[in-house]
Amino acid sequence: MENNSSIRDSHPVKGLLVKGFQRKYLRSRAHHLDPVVLVGKGGLSDAVLRKIDKSLEEHELIKVRFLEYTRDEIKAMCDGIETASRAICAGRVGHVGIFYRRHTDPGKRHIQIPEEQSHSIQS
Repeated sequence: MENNSSIRDSHPVKGLLVKGFQRKYLRSRAHHLDPVVLVGKGGLSDAVLRKIDKSLEEHELIKVRFLEYTRDEIKAMCDGIETASRAICAGRVGHVGIFYRRHTDPGKRHIQIPEEQSHSIQS
């Protein structure tokens, strides 16, 4: 039986539960990535959403840069991307959002999200 008290955050993407340490892992994997999609004045157009969908299919983990938007507008667009692309927003830093969607083909998955948090002992 699963202990739901340990789940900090969940996302209804195909039943995938994403915990805080898993989001942190995804953010660390995305650190070296450059944004692959730029969202300009046109906002989340169909073309932008198709580009995000295609990029997630190819890479699983991507960065999206939002140009000239407020924090609240960026948050709303991140929510829209999550819904439209069935992706998880692993985090936002300034004008950049980090998105993850597990590849549907297990043979093409590049990222293995840890199931349990590793506890390192610091001395």
